[in-house]
Amino acid sequence: MQGIDRRTFLQSTAVAAAALATGSRPVAAADEKLRLRKAVKFGMVGGDASMTDKFKMLKDIGFEGLDMDRPANHDDVKKAQDESGLIVHGVVDYVHWGKPLSDPSPEVRAAGLEGLKTSLRDCKAYGGTTVLLVPAVVNKQTSYADAYQRSQEEIRKALPLAGELGVRILFENVWNNFLLSPLETAKYIDEFESPLVGSYFDVGNVIRYGWPEHWILTLGKRIGKLDIKEYSRKIANEQGVGKGFSAEIGDGEDGCDWPAVMTALKSIGFSGWATAEVRGGDRKRLEEVSQRMDKIFAGYGA
Repeated sequence: MQGIDRRTFLQSTAVAAAALATGSRPVAAADEKLRLRKAVKFGMVGGDASMTDKFKMLKDIGFEGLDMDRPANHDDVKKAQDESGLIVHGVVDYVHWGKPLSDPSPEVRAAGLEGLKTSLRDCKAYGGTTVLLVPAVVNKQTSYADAYQRSQEEIRKALPLAGELGVRILFENVWNNFLLSPLETAKYIDEFESPLVGSYFDVGNVIRYGWPEHWILTLGKRIGKLDIKEYSRKIANEQGVGKGFSAEIGDGEDGCDWPAVMTALKSIGFSGWATAEVRGGDRKRLEEVSQRMDKIFAGYGA
C-alpha cells in the first residue's frame, strides 16, 4: 500500500468500523431508516450572545448539530454542548486556504499539515467525527499535477493521527480549480486506500460546472457528510458567477434540482449530517434557514 503501512491501515479500518457503528456512517444498513441530520456552520451564528446561548438557540429552532469553522476554547464548547444538547459533529480545517497542502513552499505545506492536525485534535476534543479539508489549491504558481501529488503526500502524513483519534478527513469540492469531476474525485479518494478519507460533498458548489445528483451517484459511499447551499445559474449569468450563491435554499429554479438530489442520496443509502453553509445572521434568519432545509428534506427516508 502506498503511503500507509499495513498496521496503520488495519488500525484505520477498525476505527472506521467503530465510527460507523456510532452513527457517523456514510451508508445506511438495509433495515435502517435514512435520515438527514440538520446542522449549521458555527460562523453563521451572529450576535454577541455567549457560546452556550447560541448553542441553545440553534437547538431550539430545530438544528441537531454544527460544524466548528473557527478555533474555540475547548471548555466553552463542551459546556455549550452539555447545556444545550447540540452536537458538534465536526471541524472545518482552519488554515487550508491560507496554508494549502499543495503550496510550492515546504514551509507552507508543513504549516498546513500542522493546521490539519490541530483541527483533528480539536474535533476529537469536541466529540466530532470529521474534519472538512480543502485538499489543494491550483493556481498560476501551483500546477494541477503538483497539487495532486503534494496534497496526497501531506494528507498521508496525517492519517496515523486521524486513525489514533478516530476522526475522518473529508475533502470538500470547492472552487479551488482542483478535482473538477466526480470521476477524478473518486479516484483521488480511492488512491489513499484508507477508510479515514472521503468526500464532504457540497451540493451547491458543483452547480457552476455540473449537476449534484450526478456527483452523488458517482461518489456513492465515499460521501461522508453534506454541505447544503443553493446556486442560481441565471443570477450568475446576469450578475457574476459568485452572485449565484445569493439564491436562497430551494429558490434556485435553474440551480439545484432538490428532488433529484434527494433521490440520488436515497439511491446510495446516505444517512448523516447535512450542514447549511449560507448567509447566517440572527435567530430569525437562522429559523428561515432551518425551515428551508426542512422543506427540501421533506419526504427523505419516508
